[in-house]
Amino acid sequence: MIIIEKLAIIIGIAVAAVVVAAIVAFQLGISYRKKFAERTIKSAEEEAKKIINDSYKTCENMKKEKMLEIKDEIHKSRSDLDKEIKERRSEVSKQEKRLVQKEENLDKKFDNLEKREEVLKDKLKKLEEKEEYVNQIQARQLEVLEKISGLTVEEAKEYLLKNIEDKVRVAAAIKIKEIEEETKEVADEKARNLIASAIQRCAADHVAEVTVSSVTLPNDEMKGRIIGREGRNIRALEQLTGIDVIIDDTPEAVVLSSFDPVRREIARLALEKLISDGRIHPTRIEETVEKSRKEVEHAIKKAGENAAFETGVHNLHPELVKMLGRLKYRTSYGQNVLKHSIEVAHIAGIMASELGIDPVMAKRAGLLHDIGKAVRHEVEGSHVNLGADLAKKYNEDALIINAIMAHHGDVEPESTIACLIQAADAVSAARPGARRENIENYIKRLEKLEEISSSFKGVEKSFAIQAGREVRIMVKPEDVTDETMIVIAKEIVEKIEAELEYPGQIKVNVVRETRAVEYAK
Repeated sequence: MIIIEKLAIIIGIAVAAVVVAAIVAFQLGISYRKKFAERTIKSAEEEAKKIINDSYKTCENMKKEKMLEIKDEIHKSRSDLDKEIKERRSEVSKQEKRLVQKEENLDKKFDNLEKREEVLKDKLKKLEEKEEYVNQIQARQLEVLEKISGLTVEEAKEYLLKNIEDKVRVAAAIKIKEIEEETKEVADEKARNLIASAIQRCAADHVAEVTVSSVTLPNDEMKGRIIGREGRNIRALEQLTGIDVIIDDTPEAVVLSSFDPVRREIARLALEKLISDGRIHPTRIEETVEKSRKEVEHAIKKAGENAAFETGVHNLHPELVKMLGRLKYRTSYGQNVLKHSIEVAHIAGIMASELGIDPVMAKRAGLLHDIGKAVRHEVEGSHVNLGADLAKKYNEDALIINAIMAHHGDVEPESTIACLIQAADAVSAARPGARRENIENYIKRLEKLEEISSSFKGVEKSFAIQAGREVRIMVKPEDVTDETMIVIAKEIVEKIEAELEYPGQIKVNVVRETRAVEYAK
């Protein structure tokens, strides 16, 4: 226990000694840090003073250097300014000298102008004197002229103006006539170029159909088989097709005759099939004719579709397409109507494009303008009215219907396209070799043309020339003047248009010839 107490005492003493030692150490540390801080602060203050002194010295040196630089620059600027001032003073003195010279020159010129002015005044005075003298002479001459002519000045002016007015009127009339002729020539030239371009760009074939077709036979023995026993085969073929089969002495050929080209085509196809097959008897003939009829109907439809495709005309009613195909087997004056319709469509379309009109509508009207010719002869009426009725029936445009009705002048054209169809139809029909007319009708037309031309008063002779495309009329110069020639030409044209039917156009050429005849004795 005592030991424990001692130990406690010793520990207490030790703890107390440690606490005292710690306090002493803390006090000593504080004193040391305070002295160290004071030394540090003192050293910093000295360092700061040193830096401030160095900075002040540096600033003073820089200030001195800048002052020297500024002084040098100021001196240099003064030198440059003095130099510039000297140069400007020199330039100003030069300008002053030039101004003085110019002023002296102006003074000299002014003196010269004053002298010239005095000279001009003298000349003007002399001119005024001369003008007064001329006026006096002119007045005396006018008096003399008035006495000689018996006219006053106003009357003479009126007389001269009247003569000039008459001359101007004549000249104006001549000029107007020249302009009219020139305008007409230009318009005719443009129209000819337009039509010629359309014709050149559209070269259609002209097929001259005939009323007979020839079928080639492999040998002459085939003729007997075609005739058959007691002629039953040939009779059956003729009855079924409605054509005439002509078997003559022509070697290895049979002629089929009919004015209906469709029937003739059916008979031709049937006969060729029978000859190729070799079995020729009434039953076989009937079967072959029916088969050939269907083939022709298919060919008709195909021809109509090809025509519409070739001309670019779409959305046609199927019945109209079939009608177009029938035109393949129709002719007009020997001209194939379908080819004629295609050609009219192309020509009308080309001319419409040149004139800025709808070419599709023009082609449609051209293709359908002769559609009435496809109607069989059982239906009465002209092809114009029949074609218009077909177009109305199948809902064609009113413009197309009017073009169909107007293409032969039966009604007035209501659009430019209708006029183009008239022109294209005439161009196609008037091509050389496009149509073939009966020689008697042709001669009668020429005689009628000459008769109409000769029926007018003052006409001496008339001649139809160029295949009826021109009529040349010789008039009596003592009865017909140059002015009345135009009137006679127009009246003849009107009578020809009213009384004569003809394709294309006829040129009426009136000739007035004056002859002066003298005899040397």
